[in-house]
Amino acid sequence: MSAASWHMAALALRLLAIDPAGLGGAVIRMRASPDRDAVIAAFDSPLPLRKMPPTISDEQLLGGIDLSATLASSQVIENKGFFSTPCVALIPMAERCTPTLAAKLCNLMDQSLPQGILALDEGAEPDEAVPPALAERLAFHIEPEGRRPPDWNVVPAGTNSKTTSVPAGTDTKTVPISDALIQLTTLAASFGIHSLRAPTLALRAARAHALFHGRTTLTEPDITAAASLVYPHRATLVPQEDAPADPPPPEDQAQDEPEGQDQSDDLTLPDADMLIEAVKALLPPGLLHGLVPAGTNRNSGGAGAGQTRTGNRRGRPLPSRPGRLDSSARIDLVATLRAAAPWQPLRRQQQPNRVGLLIRPSDIRLKRYAEQSDRLLIFCVDASGSAAMSRLGEAKGAIELLLADAYASRDHVSLIAFRGTDAEILLPPTRSLVQTKRRLSALPGGGGTPLASGLQNALLLAQQSRSKGLTPTVILITDGRANIALDGSANRAQAATDATQMAAALRSAGIASLVLDMSTRPQPALQALGATLNAPYVPLPRANAERLTNAVTAALDG
Repeated sequence: MSAASWHMAALALRLLAIDPAGLGGAVIRMRASPDRDAVIAAFDSPLPLRKMPPTISDEQLLGGIDLSATLASSQVIENKGFFSTPCVALIPMAERCTPTLAAKLCNLMDQSLPQGILALDEGAEPDEAVPPALAERLAFHIEPEGRRPPDWNVVPAGTNSKTTSVPAGTDTKTVPISDALIQLTTLAASFGIHSLRAPTLALRAARAHALFHGRTTLTEPDITAAASLVYPHRATLVPQEDAPADPPPPEDQAQDEPEGQDQSDDLTLPDADMLIEAVKALLPPGLLHGLVPAGTNRNSGGAGAGQTRTGNRRGRPLPSRPGRLDSSARIDLVATLRAAAPWQPLRRQQQPNRVGLLIRPSDIRLKRYAEQSDRLLIFCVDASGSAAMSRLGEAKGAIELLLADAYASRDHVSLIAFRGTDAEILLPPTRSLVQTKRRLSALPGGGGTPLASGLQNALLLAQQSRSKGLTPTVILITDGRANIALDGSANRAQAATDATQMAAALRSAGIASLVLDMSTRPQPALQALGATLNAPYVPLPRANAERLTNAVTAALDG
């Protein structure tokens, strides 16, 4: 299956090179690697590939008036848009495209301005994906499995020699469609694809496939290949029953057909059952679990719950600052005029022939806003033998309830478990509720209590996340019986000392914390640890999962 996925990727790239504007482009879901470089290099298009950063500004994307140059020269000077020169856009880290940028790209694609888009999706999790509106307009979803075969980009044996001479951008409308569109639309509906863009793109892919093989009419391989390339990652359901076969024509009608006449009108359409089976064989493995089309992004955004930071798009207004207009910032017109006003008499003496305001680039002021960053909840869970004997099950239930709240408020979550001789990051920062619950349910219990190692891992993770703009909060859930030192030795006294030192390091780093004592009786050592962390200490000797959740929520809100 891995080799077949690579050959399907090669075929998709060849068809895309024939009709990049009609097919829209492709989502290439691969991490940065030599294999991905080979996939990009296999896209043999006469149009140049031009990188488009996901942070591109409106002036760079759409063009517009260059305000600084216009004011300086007294002539209207316009910036050219990204697609003013024909090219194929290459978007790295396309999963970070904002909904605003995706909407603008979709609008441009609806106007047939882009000549194709290759969206490089580097998302590590299912909910990190290209915005759905943009992914819907791209015909192919390329996600090859396994290692790249040596001959993956070679034209298959027996292929018509005309395949290598098809010019890119050939008008695929010269290939007649007959009843192919009806069959592709019916097939799309059977897989729960309700957008008409999918069968339209599949028809264009079938036409390109016919031209690729030197044919002027659509045949069964063209329809099957197009459906196999366009439909699997768009499917939202799997047909459970085969479609009923068409009833045979009446005998008198069959006898009325002239002998020797080709009843297919030069078009050989595949059987509906064969098409369904061909597409079902290529469905993603997780389709039955998620039933989410490719490119669907569950992230709905929303205000963060972390620390306040400055931005240039939304939030509480802050005083403007000097800046340049070639960035994505917004100009503060009033502040710009206020900065330029005192210099008008002097500039008028230097340029007496100029009319109107004399604006210099140094006068430009940009808007600023205070916005909330996203919060990261780092669950540092005691999975040692003592915890497993007492409250680990209740802690798991409480964390699951907290995860649901974190998911609703768009918080990031991470999971660290310490047991045995050290701690382990079971889940890096993520917004995936399903993945977090799966890792949590598989959390084993038993062994020593390396509390210091758990705090150390929480500190490192919190510092890393803070450098990425997140606001971390460490939630320590333990019974407080530390007995494993940082060096892995079973030394209870040294383990307590190391835990205190790690708690002091967390406090000096300014990282907010919360200590939940889940032992059957409150532990003075854990209370002292909470004081060292400067964190709320919540003893819960007789609490179930719901009470644990309420305690954490109250502490975080407070």
